[in-house]
Amino acid sequence: MKNIVLFASGNGTNAENICQYFLTKTDVKVVALFCNNPQAKVIDKMQKLNIPVHVITKSELNNEALFLQQIKNYSPSLIVLAGFLLLMPNYLVKNFPDKIINIHPALLPKFGGKGMYGHHVHEAILQQREKEHGITIHYVNENFDEGEIIFQKKFHVEEDDDINAVSNKIAQLEMKYFPEVIENLLNKM
Repeated sequence: MKNIVLFASGNGTNAENICQYFLTKTDVKVVALFCNNPQAKVIDKMQKLNIPVHVITKSELNNEALFLQQIKNYSPSLIVLAGFLLLMPNYLVKNFPDKIINIHPALLPKFGGKGMYGHHVHEAILQQREKEHGITIHYVNENFDEGEIIFQKKFHVEEDDDINAVSNKIAQLEMKYFPEVIENLLNKM
């Protein structure tokens, strides 16, 4: 059995989609969700799917002695950041090399880094009149959005695209490709 541990901070659309995708798989299981936002909608979504949820603080995440064992208890094959807004601590990156991935709503290396998430990215894309936009799935290292790129998918930004149109196109790409990339990575393990 290959175990996925999810991290999310917000609505949990990607986390829920990943869980739904793997529900029928017999060799992969989402075993836990860690969330740093006690008001996040992802918590209810995971509880409805009977996924154990752990609400954590930034200081708990950064406490290696406490948190590393908590993660190891789930024997993760892959740790998936699905809209998690905190930087992963170095000790986790070192203990799970090439086993932590993230999705970013832009074509990295453009429009990455601290504070570049969700609508902030889409606004920047539109303001700079980018012709292409898309998603990047990448390994996590000690810096925001700088890990090795695993997968990118792009689309052409139309002249009349507003933030809602761009956001919807990104969501469609995330829903389709994120679970598939996760499955491909797990199949190589």
